[in-house]
Amino acid sequence: MILPKERDPRFITIRRGGTLTDADHHLLAVWAADCAQHVLPLFEEVQPQDERPRRAIASARAWARGEMTMTEARNTAGHAQAAARGVSGAAKQAALAAGQAAAVAHVAAHELGAAAYAIKAARAATPDGHAEAAGRLECAWQRAQLPEEIRDLVLDDQKLRNALCWFVFGG
Repeated sequence: MILPKERDPRFITIRRGGTLTDADHHLLAVWAADCAQHVLPLFEEVQPQDERPRRAIASARAWARGEMTMTEARNTAGHAQAAARGVSGAAKQAALAAGQAAAVAHVAAHELGAAAYAIKAARAATPDGHAEAAGRLECAWQRAQLPEEIRDLVLDDQKLRNALCWFVFGG
């Protein structure tokens, strides 16, 4: 479980009683999609005909542009999760990252799940003895992609939820 028991109001939209603006919610979705997209080839190498994770990533981006409803994006998240059940290793982690990215439309805090699963995918794709370094490189790449507007929020979230996310963000 990567979501905390108590929801952080910074990841709840203003209209629902939190402090997250729609603009920042959209940035979180796009960043999560970027994280998942970065490792998507690890899934597609194993399942080249299965487009469910790719569609989930595209739906996160479409939702952020206002071209898809939250419900439609959330549904594609479930399809990506189903794709993950048919594979293992790096491919599974990459499909899970895609599902988490699409789920950001529904719950903004899934942004960290996309990043964490992408790091796990990078680790799983790396030969023994180099997995930790691959995970650190993936984490650094992800942080370099963070828009300035959400950078502090995401980095703080990584510190707060690192234990829930298998300590993939360091420490």
